[in-house]
Amino acid sequence: MDCDELTVIEEQNQTERKESGKRGRKPGRKASTEKIDMKAKLERSRQSARECRARKKLRYQYLEELVSDREKAVFELRRELEKLQYWALEVEAGRFPEGLQELLEELGALKQE
Repeated sequence: MDCDELTVIEEQNQTERKESGKRGRKPGRKASTEKIDMKAKLERSRQSARECRARKKLRYQYLEELVSDREKAVFELRRELEKLQYWALEVEAGRFPEGLQELLEELGALKQE
């Protein structure tokens, strides 16, 4: 290939790129179709926002239920801790607290299994 053939090929490539690589408004579109597209786009955006708010509400409800369940578990554990502390004080004082016998029997039954 000589130099003239290369320049012709390069010019053809450049013109092909220019035709296929246009940016901006397309000449065949009209303003009415753009308005319709814009209305559809706005409606899709509104629908997406509604769905997002619904998901957010569900997520917060789930988290609130989770927190509520954990708080209940904490209260129950505190109640049990207070009961065990009371029993420890009673045993140290030489008294046998009510409910301790049942607990010991239950633990004994678990150990036998």
